[in-house]
Amino acid sequence: MKTIINSSNAPAPVGPYNQSVLVGNTLYLSGQIAINQAEGKLMTDTIEEETHQVMKNLSYVLAEAGMTFENVVKCSVFVKDMEMYGRINAVYASYFNEDTAPARELVQVANLPKYVNVEISCIAVNY
Repeated sequence: MKTIINSSNAPAPVGPYNQSVLVGNTLYLSGQIAINQAEGKLMTDTIEEETHQVMKNLSYVLAEAGMTFENVVKCSVFVKDMEMYGRINAVYASYFNEDTAPARELVQVANLPKYVNVEISCIAVNY
């Protein structure tokens, strides 16, 4: 059985998907980009601001499911320019304990929704 979990604090889905799906104790979160739902705008002045907004959006969905970044076991990070890796990674790292950080891949892609620079999805487990 699957349960759909969406947060009104994160950007609403714009297609046939949900922000997350809970199956058993595992939460699958859709990719988030840097839309500030409260202001209704993209937060892309700097890659640091953009990455923080992406992580905030993920945190809103995690919280709706009663979880935090400590529950995250896997992240997929998609970037438009690998040259931004260090700056994205510095912000990303601030959301995790290095000793218990999740598994991850970071890949460069040709483009992302709304032509943003970074999109992150993750999997979390309520253990």
